[in-house]
Amino acid sequence: MAAKDFSFRGKTLEELQALEVNELLPLLTSRARRSLKRGFNKKLLQKVDRALGMKKAGKDPKPIRTHLRQFIILPKMVGLRFAIHKGNTFEITEISPEMIGGYLGEYQLTRKRVTHGKAGIGATKSSSAITAK
Repeated sequence: MAAKDFSFRGKTLEELQALEVNELLPLLTSRARRSLKRGFNKKLLQKVDRALGMKKAGKDPKPIRTHLRQFIILPKMVGLRFAIHKGNTFEITEISPEMIGGYLGEYQLTRKRVTHGKAGIGATKSSSAITAK
């Protein structure tokens, strides 16, 4: 096995994609196992299956729009694009093999990083020495 080949808990991507959801459960973390045992959104899985069918037919499917940030990423989703809601917009994320077992929301942050501008006049003690333009 070459260094760049992907494996998840000792299984290749092709082996993972051949597994059913209940066969995949022992490979996931306990939180992901519990979420999948309690049920998952069947409409989203239908959209995934439709997109996979389009991909096999040679067409490039549109990104799947979803608000379901808590949905577990399954092996059959690898290679698809999802438009994940982040509070005010949908951001497109392509699913890679390393994301298997994670949540959709993990890869689309909802908060912006704080970037501070420069201090204004009177904001610091030394700024009173600066001449105003």
